Amino acid sequence: MLNRHRRLALLACTTTLALSAATGAFAQTATTEQKANEQKTEAAKKGETFLSPIVVKGARTGDPYAKAGPVSVVTTDQIDLQSGLETDDLLRGVPGTSTANNPQNPGVAVNIRGFEGSGRVNMMIDGVRQNFRFTGHEAQGFAYFDPAFLSEIDVTRGAVNGVGGGALAGSVNFRTYDIEDLIQDGKNYGGIASATYGTNGAGWSESLIGAYRFNDIFSVLGGISKADPGNYDNGNGVQVPYTEEDLLSGMLKFEVTPDKDHTFKFSGITYDNDFFANSYFQNVKNQTLAASYSYTPDNELIDFRANAYWNRLKMKYDTDVNGAGTAAGRRITDTGKGFDISNTSLFDLGEVAVKANYGVEYFRDDYDVINSTARPGAGVNGSGTNATTGVFSNTTFTYGIVDLTAGLRWDHYSLDGSGAVVAGNPIGLPAGPYSVDKSDGRLNPSVTLALNPTDWFQPYVTYAETSRSPTVNETFAGGTHPGPSGQSFFPNPFLEPETSKGWEVGANFSFDGLLDSSDSLRVKANYFHNRIDNYITAVLLNGGRQIFFANNPGTSTVQGFELQAAYDAGFVFGDLAYTYTDSKLPSQVNGFGVQSYLPDNIVSATLGARFLEDQRLTVGTRFYAVSSADVGAINRTPPTVPGYGLVDIFANYKFENGFEVTGTVTNLFDKAYTPSSSTIAGSTIDTGRGRTFLVTAKAKF
Repeated sequence: MLNRHRRLALLACTTTLALSAATGAFAQTATTEQKANEQKTEAAKKGETFLSPIVVKGARTGDPYAKAGPVSVVTTDQIDLQSGLETDDLLRGVPGTSTANNPQNPGVAVNIRGFEGSGRVNMMIDGVRQNFRFTGHEAQGFAYFDPAFLSEIDVTRGAVNGVGGGALAGSVNFRTYDIEDLIQDGKNYGGIASATYGTNGAGWSESLIGAYRFNDIFSVLGGISKADPGNYDNGNGVQVPYTEEDLLSGMLKFEVTPDKDHTFKFSGITYDNDFFANSYFQNVKNQTLAASYSYTPDNELIDFRANAYWNRLKMKYDTDVNGAGTAAGRRITDTGKGFDISNTSLFDLGEVAVKANYGVEYFRDDYDVINSTARPGAGVNGSGTNATTGVFSNTTFTYGIVDLTAGLRWDHYSLDGSGAVVAGNPIGLPAGPYSVDKSDGRLNPSVTLALNPTDWFQPYVTYAETSRSPTVNETFAGGTHPGPSGQSFFPNPFLEPETSKGWEVGANFSFDGLLDSSDSLRVKANYFHNRIDNYITAVLLNGGRQIFFANNPGTSTVQGFELQAAYDAGFVFGDLAYTYTDSKLPSQVNGFGVQSYLPDNIVSATLGARFLEDQRLTVGTRFYAVSSADVGAINRTPPTVPGYGLVDIFANYKFENGFEVTGTVTNLFDKAYTPSSSTIAGSTIDTGRGRTFLVTAKAKF
């Protein structure tokens, strides 16, 4: 592994080369922008405004406001305008979506509608599942990726019955930059060189991403990124300890297009980060390899896609702050493999237009765990294998203004592993070694009825069922607490899958020329109600000295309302997200996972304006507020934590040569707060970042 100085030298050399290339490319970039400026000038002569919408649709996923379901996209433009913000902040601006926050751990643990951890939300990087599981004063699952490579975030709340399904509450796909994102306007190259500096411990972060198209057949993309933020202060000026990290990432992608019908893509992403979390210095390496093939001939019956991937995440514990620690030497390796095959066919049945998407996906994770080299019996994480096969079909029938979508997904899981238990264990297993080799399956149906009576109004109603199988961590928990607590952990091979049955009622609204001849307003609103059976949480017996996972009896309900809206009139723009959640789920025990309840009310809003010639200057403000939140009586007395509100301001200026500068002030009023769904073991201070100034310089060539 490169040492820190060699890493910095490598990044500096690469960035210098990129900026040199960018200088030569600015002339062509300026030509492209000149065409856009001419369009704007011509529009101005006609009394019209030339718009470049920033919030309505994603570059690769289409318009979420045109989909009859609770989907959202954090676009490239939104990510750029929020340069320097954490991925957690981006996700918390999406309705019904949050994260389990530990500022010491750079992993992202997505929470949708109060469901978090253990595969309840499927997290992916470019469609590659991130199934790393961990039990120990943290969220029970993380995705590790470099935000510098992030181009778009796709969020689906609720049932996902096609590729990316098999979860209980939804999916999140973190898309990295692709060749098509960088090479545009008829050029054969493109790239982004970026550098950010921030106060309050944010420090420097630099990245370079470039792509080149050799001919009509072969293209390549490469990227490198470096960041090493330090400890930061909260709003009271108190340092939040051990929030530094040392991150180095790389990305390489190839695309081969032998003809217009066939496309092959290959990608590799590496992530290497050193940080301190859960009382220990750690290193996480995440390696992702993926290959995809698409066959799209001029035939409406064939739109064929096939993907295969391999992902390995290694978490290594070093020592605690005293150079020792009973968990020192912990090693957790998750090796994931998977593939999916699907096809989409279009045809007519008389006056009914039919769109059918169908296929199969498979994913498997092998967990190899050493809980401690100092005390091999200490620690709770178990080794084992999870595998799931999903067969799915989603068919939409369109007749006049009516769209009827019928979905069916069969999920079959298998679980293998072994361990040993002592006599008198609370599960009732015989003393000594045991092994588990179990499998089961479930058919999950869904149906959506959507109406399109006008161009601006689309109501819909959905019924869907989902399920989640028990994980290796939940099934094979075992051993003793590494510290002096005297706690013992036990497996539960009798766990049953969680199931959810839910209704959703919503509508999309689309208005153009509402207050101005060229403005646009998009609104998406939905109400959901889910009933969950066999919900899995930790059980504490004997004063908390005996702990294991178990299915909760009875049925729990989660219901709520979600609203998102986006307005753009060229000279002014804004977006709004609101979430109300009423959760009756059993409380999760902090320390054996984290509390998962969302605050009852969450509001996120952005308001901005564009100035100067060609609207090159953008200024605006962001507001984020949450009400008090329940964390469960088992975790705290009283069981609520206070709400808070935050204000950010930002400004962006785009030069004519493809260079732009973004300035941001986060937590403008230096508010002392602790983010909702937060955890740092033993922390007694507010952990929210205090006021921070960030400046990003970016060259696009």
